[in-house]
Amino acid sequence: MNANRATSATKRTDDDRPLRCLVTGATGYLGGRLVPELLEAGYGVRCLARSPGKLRDHPWVGRVEVVGGDVTDAESVGAAMEGVDVAYYLVHALGTGRGFEETDRRAARIFGERARAAGVRRIVYLGGLTPAGVPEHELSPHLRSRAEVGRVLLASGVPTAVLRAAVIIGSGSASFEMLRHLTERLPVMVTPSWVRTRIQPIAVRDVLRLLVGCAGLPDEVNRTFDIGGPDVVTYEEMMRRYAAVAELPKRVIVPVPPLTPRLSSLWVGLVTPVPGALARPLVESLKHEVVCGERDIVRYVPDPPEGPVGLDRAIALALRRVRDADVATRWSSASTPRAPSDPLPTDPDWAGGSLYSDHRERTVAASPRALWRVVEAIGGENGWYSAPLAWSLRGWLDRLVGGVGLRRGRRDATRLRIGDSLDFWRVEEIEPGRLLRLRAEMRLPGLAWLEMTVGRDGEGRTVYRQRALFHPHGLAGHAYWWGVAPFHAAVFGGMARNIADAAESVTAEAIGPEPVRSTTR
Repeated sequence: MNANRATSATKRTDDDRPLRCLVTGATGYLGGRLVPELLEAGYGVRCLARSPGKLRDHPWVGRVEVVGGDVTDAESVGAAMEGVDVAYYLVHALGTGRGFEETDRRAARIFGERARAAGVRRIVYLGGLTPAGVPEHELSPHLRSRAEVGRVLLASGVPTAVLRAAVIIGSGSASFEMLRHLTERLPVMVTPSWVRTRIQPIAVRDVLRLLVGCAGLPDEVNRTFDIGGPDVVTYEEMMRRYAAVAELPKRVIVPVPPLTPRLSSLWVGLVTPVPGALARPLVESLKHEVVCGERDIVRYVPDPPEGPVGLDRAIALALRRVRDADVATRWSSASTPRAPSDPLPTDPDWAGGSLYSDHRERTVAASPRALWRVVEAIGGENGWYSAPLAWSLRGWLDRLVGGVGLRRGRRDATRLRIGDSLDFWRVEEIEPGRLLRLRAEMRLPGLAWLEMTVGRDGEGRTVYRQRALFHPHGLAGHAYWWGVAPFHAAVFGGMARNIADAAESVTAEAIGPEPVRSTTR
């Protein structure tokens, strides 16, 4: 990969400056990984984000320019395109509602038009690999829209490279998490018949290598490229090979007659952390055989000396990242479709409505640093420090109505950054050592936040403060709050008490037992 980076880095503008790249989707799974690869290749990078604050804690943010805007807003896209040589289109409107295809179409047109007006030299788009010989009207809405976006960009008048990939294997990708949890949790599987469909997976590091390489394509190149790894397998074989690499007992897989995409996605949603809304397009893309029809991309971006990454190595690399808690981005890095995005209100009469709250405060016999370590490590494998059965039940209920549930877990076991998903919450704000604010992404008749702060009182003692806030939507929202209010003492009160106890326990372990005094003289 370094050799290809060196080749890409030699591509410069006519005035001998490094190419400037615009990356959309930098808060998402692939965009968040592409940015540091482009920087390492020697390119200048500008990121367009609807919520620029979500990039604040990324290790590379100080080396890029971040601008606010949305791909459906022509003015902000035009401003972001100024002085850009290569524009990466890594966003889609999947899951935003029934009109997502029209939203995708409109956004792609705006992107192409503004790129042409700004004199951008190339657009690079990552789409989905569509099955050969299948009429487009028979494709899933997801694949159909991805194909249409590619056509719109190719017709924009700006030279465009459309990379078409099937299943991407990498730590934190939705496809890998689906594969991992299906295989690990079900030693005996009764599966839909699509597990016998042939697919051509590709390692995420090869996807990134090709995306970077496309920045240096000749100006006359305006076409699609199929990209895939060296292995063509069925999903069933992929699960068996995952089990072998992960050193799991041999899996028994029994396909059953076809299930509808909805039933299949519900099944995937119950077994894996991937919610049904995201599982459905993944499942629908597996109904047809998706195998590369050509490998023309290697004429422009050659394979590395060791060749592209094979399936077994891709699985091993992803597993190592997961086990080492070294996952840079996850499928849940992007906001969950239909999840609330309103910031925490500062006005008690925000929007002219009610704002319910539950306040808890405890003095803690531990240092603020010890308390903060407990707060920042909350969720995931560590749980929520109260009523685990109640939290689990709430997670299952959320999944049953199409929500994300509790099983998204954490990107990192001990550290959080703004924008991270945390079970069915998302980190809205974090001030290390002082404040953690989470916004609920579970299905609710309203908007909810959970805020935890660490500080000292007037006597210098460590204090833990906790606020749960809920802004109801309609009568259902008010009924929901008062329906769960009787359980607040157990859930929120127990949470505050157990977090304080955990911090005090950590402090006691660090100090160690008091020394035993000798009774002899």
